[in-house]
Amino acid sequence: MKHLAAMLMLMVSLSAAADGELATVDEVLNSLHETASTASFEKYFALYDDSAVFIGTDASEVWSKKEFKAYARPHFDKGRGWTYLPKERHIYFSPDKDVAWFDELLDNESLGETRGTGVLVKKAGSWKITQYHLTIPIPNEIADDVAEQIKAIK
Repeated sequence: MKHLAAMLMLMVSLSAAADGELATVDEVLNSLHETASTASFEKYFALYDDSAVFIGTDASEVWSKKEFKAYARPHFDKGRGWTYLPKERHIYFSPDKDVAWFDELLDNESLGETRGTGVLVKKAGSWKITQYHLTIPIPNEIADDVAEQIKAIK
């Protein structure tokens, strides 16, 4: 009975720790969108790991953190970031809880529904984004037409 009680306590504490990590990662992602929307350059990029990669909607947009900062700086300096409002988010963890990955659906005024996916790593007790990938989900009903349009401009 003593062992059963100990096992239950361990399971409850592990579950609470997982819930805490989930809330923390969720908070980092919410901060990412908030600081982008308010063009808070330093706070926004502090959320990224130094080794981070940002992958944009265009196939040519695969940027290191340094390259992404260079892209974002002129926009943020003018007080114009970008606003993506999360609608739905799923977060997953590695067994050791040091890596998290996610997918989220977002609303954007000019692009409409978009999808963000990415990876966070936990270093020295802090979660950092190491990859973010922004895409525009294409409904299956128009995928062939969109693919033909892309082929036509290549």
